[in-house]
Amino acid sequence: MALLEVEAVHAYYGNIHALKGVSLTVDEGEIVTLIGANGAGKSTTLKTISGLLRPRQGHVRLANEDLSAYKPHQIVAKGIVQVPEGRRVFGRLTVMENLEMGAFTRTDGKEIRQAAESVFALFPRLKERQHQVAGTLSGGEQQMLAIGRALMARPRVLLLDEPSMGLAPALVDSIFDTIKQLHATGTTILLVEQNARMALQVADRGYVLQTGEVILSATAENLRSNEMVRKAYLGLT
Repeated sequence: MALLEVEAVHAYYGNIHALKGVSLTVDEGEIVTLIGANGAGKSTTLKTISGLLRPRQGHVRLANEDLSAYKPHQIVAKGIVQVPEGRRVFGRLTVMENLEMGAFTRTDGKEIRQAAESVFALFPRLKERQHQVAGTLSGGEQQMLAIGRALMARPRVLLLDEPSMGLAPALVDSIFDTIKQLHATGTTILLVEQNARMALQVADRGYVLQTGEVILSATAENLRSNEMVRKAYLGLT
């Protein structure tokens, strides 16, 4: 049984039919990636899973529990936690305060402190800057903080929306190394990433979205060798 299941989901922005029967699964411990052009529906899929956008048809399930009745903060409490596109840290709060915001569903102070130490072990730079105002961090540091903030909520499924966006190549490598580390610890990840080449290097499986529909799904290895994917998304011939 899949840990996360999206079944025949149709979602709209007003009259715009953004998702047209999208179905996908993510098994426990997997990294699954969604690839596609801008406007294909990748971020919309994550927003629908998170409850920020309600599907008009279809279902989103976590461990076979239908999430349609839950509000976004309740879905976080259930274990689906999103790192949003553009990072969206709380710019006027310190690094530590941002991490504490990520733990809003938790009540045990000792566990929260232990979770923060785990984040600092993953991102030593954040520990050095824990009292620094988040808005003064570099883009790469803010991305680390956004991921760390999500980890504070103890995600069963971590949704990553364009984690490499706007980052220098060296920082992109660092962020994907972090994704590999999280995978190694058993974290289940659904990854949306414009850099399809990097995404397919870390993912187990992938789905290709085009104008709100899944047009292809396969193992990452098979997608890397697929002629259409190579031409359209990997820049290869």
